[in-house]
Amino acid sequence: MLTHPTSEKLLALRLLGMGKALEEQRRMPEIQELSFEERLGLLVDREMTERDNRRLGSRLRKAKLRIEAAVEDIAYRPARGLDKSLMLALSSCRWIAEHQNILITGATGVGKSFIACALAQKACREGHTVLYFRLPRLLQDLGLARVDGRYGKLLAAIARTDVVVLDDWGLAPLNDEQRRDLLELLDDRYSCRSTLVTSQLPVEHWHEALGDPTLADAILDRLIHNAHRIILKGESMRKRSKA
Repeated sequence: MLTHPTSEKLLALRLLGMGKALEEQRRMPEIQELSFEERLGLLVDREMTERDNRRLGSRLRKAKLRIEAAVEDIAYRPARGLDKSLMLALSSCRWIAEHQNILITGATGVGKSFIACALAQKACREGHTVLYFRLPRLLQDLGLARVDGRYGKLLAAIARTDVVVLDDWGLAPLNDEQRRDLLELLDDRYSCRSTLVTSQLPVEHWHEALGDPTLADAILDRLIHNAHRIILKGESMRKRSKA
């Protein structure tokens, strides 16, 4: 327990980073060689770092990403057909600032979810809010929310999120209500937020998979025209440690 009055006051003010840094400075004899301004600067830097880390932790917890992944761990084996220059550009998160989308397609096990979560994690690191959903479960939740009165609140929470990941697009057939829910979700985000989609189906088959031609036109119009496309190839990554 900290007993020094200054340390206690820093903790009372919730300046936890400065409090920890001050205690560390007391255990460093060479710190006396620094000026007051230099020591204060170190304390302030530590406080800023601690706060940034706490905010990042909060964003990651709220995102509920399916996989712990980072863009630095993405493997660029030639057989995957992954464009490294595109990935580096997307890692800058400029696509989010420009309200663009990302569509990742490929067979089961090629690493679609890993790459989606890696890009989402980078978005969190850059200060953006993120939500991850498996699309089939999200559509079920929206149906339940309509019944118990949470529908508007849930849609509003999704609408104000900077990046929404919709994993497993096209995995199961949609009914008319689910198609309309999907349209509502994407319409709220069109030109003002970014959406990242993964699917086993090639984009050319999405219109047919959605089932209703009119709603399919409206849904895809809000999703694919301002989207970066990543088409993954090669063998399954299931048994590999990196994707």
